[in-house]
Amino acid sequence: MYHKILVPISFDPDRDITGALKLAKILCTAGGAVTLLHVVEHIPAYAISYMPLDYLAQAREALQVELDTLAATLPHAIGVVIEGHSGRSILDWAETNSPDLIIIASHRPGMQDLLLGSTASQVVRHAACAVHVLR
Repeated sequence: MYHKILVPISFDPDRDITGALKLAKILCTAGGAVTLLHVVEHIPAYAISYMPLDYLAQAREALQVELDTLAATLPHAIGVVIEGHSGRSILDWAETNSPDLIIIASHRPGMQDLLLGSTASQVVRHAACAVHVLR
C-alpha cells in the first residue's frame, strides 16, 4: 500500500482514465493522498498568436475543474495543473513532491515507441519511485 500516489491524467479522447483512478483507490493507504496531475504542453509562439488572449487562462481553469471533479471521486485526492513537456514535467513534479507510486497509462505503442508510449517510457526509466503502467 502507498501513502502518496501520483496519477498523471491525459484528457485525450482515446484515453480511459477509469482504470488508473480505480487502481489509485485500491493501492492508497487509509489517510494516504492521491494527486491527479495534468501537464499542459507549451503552445508554440507562432500558434498562440492566433488564439484568443485569455485562451490559456480559460483552458487551465477548465482543466482544473475537470481534475477537481475526478479528485472528488477519491478520498484525499487533489488535482494539479502544470505546464511543460509531459514526461519531464511529471518527473520534475515527482522529484519535488516525492510520491511513493506513479500510476501512468500508456497507449498501444507503434514501432517508434517499441514497448511503451514515449511519456510512460520516460517516466518508467527515470522515476525515483515505483511506477505502475496501465494499458
